[in-house]
Amino acid sequence: MKKIEKGNIEKKEKSFLTRLWEWYIERRRKAKEKKKKPQTFGETLLSWVKTIVGALIIVMFINGFLVASFVVPTGSMENTVMTGDFLFVNKFIYGPTTPQIIPFFNIPLPYIKFPGPKTPERGDVIVFVFPGERDEVKPREFQYYLKRCVAIAGDTLQIINKKVYVNGKEYPLPPTGKYDFSEPLSPYNKWETFPPGRGFTRDNYGPIRIPKKGDTIYLDAKNWREWEYFIRKEGHDIFFDGVSILIDGKPSEKYIVKRDYCFAMGDNRDHSSDSRYWGFVPYENVVGAPLIIYMSWDTNIPLYNIIDKIKSIRWNRIGMTIK
Repeated sequence: MKKIEKGNIEKKEKSFLTRLWEWYIERRRKAKEKKKKPQTFGETLLSWVKTIVGALIIVMFINGFLVASFVVPTGSMENTVMTGDFLFVNKFIYGPTTPQIIPFFNIPLPYIKFPGPKTPERGDVIVFVFPGERDEVKPREFQYYLKRCVAIAGDTLQIINKKVYVNGKEYPLPPTGKYDFSEPLSPYNKWETFPPGRGFTRDNYGPIRIPKKGDTIYLDAKNWREWEYFIRKEGHDIFFDGVSILIDGKPSEKYIVKRDYCFAMGDNRDHSSDSRYWGFVPYENVVGAPLIIYMSWDTNIPLYNIIDKIKSIRWNRIGMTIK
């Protein structure tokens, strides 16, 4: 009796496995037949759209939360990075963001920044969204910049004869940094720097405090112009009617800073458009830290000149980390 029961059980198990195998074979056969059927133009187009949209979503997720690619466009950080270096950027370290641009089209998107493991520190090489020129509220175009953070929120920065001092102590030039003593200082330089009206120059700048969330800026008829665009970039209107300072239409003699900022400079100090000219970088604009150079070549050589393009590859730079 027991043998018969055991045989029945084995028969049932075999029957189930057989049915499962037959279902799998039939499913594969139908899938192959479906592929063989000619598609209409509409079905083909829809398939391509799904593929492209899916790829865009994956790229946007990786770019927003994990790692992005960045090409160095200028020599402002020479020799730390060179024009034509292709970098992988760690976008998680300062806080991931929702997608900031539509890939391949460079169309900016409204984005949300999430908290990260750290905030910018002195000496960090950072990639950030350009906050705009000194006298504009919103930048004309979306751009990523790469500079070195030399001072953070709450620090006091001063430059004396090209040497940088933070909180009274000299901030040494990085080993890869450099000055260009042959580069003359424009007599108009004091009119080009941030903030307007202070008379700072490229080589002698400050002292200036890097704004920290909660700081109080006291305003009067003489200094309100210095802070006009800073306050407007924080989302508030400011105006002087000849008698009173008006912030969002209400008289006020002070302004409370809403965000933390850092001061960014290029290691190639005399050939860098940086915070000395356009102002502070909000922490929320900092999107990542460069990890490694994965490619480097001369971007001035056109792609159609493939032989010279390949010859221009800087093999010694590939694999270098950024410090």
